[in-house]
Amino acid sequence: MRNLQENHKGFSTLLALALIPLSGFATDIYLPSLPAMAKDLNVTAGAIQLSLVFFMFSLGVSQIFIGSILDSFGRFKISIASLAVFSVTSFVIAFVPNIYVIYAMRIIQGIAIAFIVVSKRAYFVDLYSGDKLKSYISLFSIIWACAPIMAPFLGGYLQSLFGWRSNFYFLGGLSLLFLVLELLYSGESLKYFHPFKLKSIEQTYSGMLKTADFTLGIVILGICFGLVVIYNLVSPFIIERVFGYSAITTGYSSLLSGLSVMTGGIIAKSLIHKPLAKKVSIAVSVQLTLVLLMIFTAQFESNIYTVIGFTMGLNVCGGFIFNIIYGYCLSRFSKNAGIASGLTGGATYMVSSVFSYGFVNLYAVKSQLLLGTANISLLFIMGLIFIVFNRYRSRNVIAATVRA
Repeated sequence: MRNLQENHKGFSTLLALALIPLSGFATDIYLPSLPAMAKDLNVTAGAIQLSLVFFMFSLGVSQIFIGSILDSFGRFKISIASLAVFSVTSFVIAFVPNIYVIYAMRIIQGIAIAFIVVSKRAYFVDLYSGDKLKSYISLFSIIWACAPIMAPFLGGYLQSLFGWRSNFYFLGGLSLLFLVLELLYSGESLKYFHPFKLKSIEQTYSGMLKTADFTLGIVILGICFGLVVIYNLVSPFIIERVFGYSAITTGYSSLLSGLSVMTGGIIAKSLIHKPLAKKVSIAVSVQLTLVLLMIFTAQFESNIYTVIGFTMGLNVCGGFIFNIIYGYCLSRFSKNAGIASGLTGGATYMVSSVFSYGFVNLYAVKSQLLLGTANISLLFIMGLIFIVFNRYRSRNVIAATVRA
């Protein structure tokens, strides 16, 4: 086993940060191509959207269980193998354009990406502590938001110039490049290996899931991300089929959506020392106001500018909330960083995939009005959950103060 060399620590940290948004790239780069893929493969919009849901659900389920594997067997070799698998499956999708092959490859990709992302999040807990660790954790959601900004923008141009397969050629080449750089500059970061004992692992998972503020925080994260995913699923069809714009325009709209998420994360990082309950309550209130305006104005005016404008406002607040709750959940169990990281990320993806695909199909979202209806349904649920979450969080803070 090759340990991380001290003189490579700086570049290895940059590589770890760069790999965190790979899951977003794998999700978002082909969003502008969804209508073209549906037409080329002769399947429905729902069938092609399902390829995204399969990936997200596979990614989510995998993350829940692999934290214990990474804590027991290390990060480096597993992430190297996963990068190789992701690269190969990306090329297979491009070479074998069959919807069932795509479903299978996307499920495998979800598992591979789970190993990569969880190991890289745990990497920072392995090497850093205190304020520096908090600073890196706060950066995670900001960096993760780079993918929704860059990936659809790039994907729109790739679709326009070379067709939808080029998106997967790009993903295969990018992951191959990361694989080479990891082999050259990275290494094992885990210092203390936990024995792989199923009973002990089960107790750790059980203890985390029984911690109410942690579990409720994950549901809030899933709903926050679900709002973004709903827009990702329906915007290509609304923009390209209803409003009549090109895939490049869809890419630009997704760029603005992702930029909004990142902006919210940056604002949250700048207000990191402000009271959590007050920050999140204000953000949820602003979201509810915006979505009510989105529904109301749809009766008089609905166009690409109103859809994108309201979505950007919702995503700024969503990115703000996600950054705050994500940092809280990820730092809740520092002694089991791999498991906590996997459970947080995995359950978030599972919750968001179920809520987003479920509400998209429940309301058959094809307009601004229906998009607003789906959004307000999710926000209402999130608001109620946050009230309960904050009660348990307050109890935890009081208990920690008493113990100190």
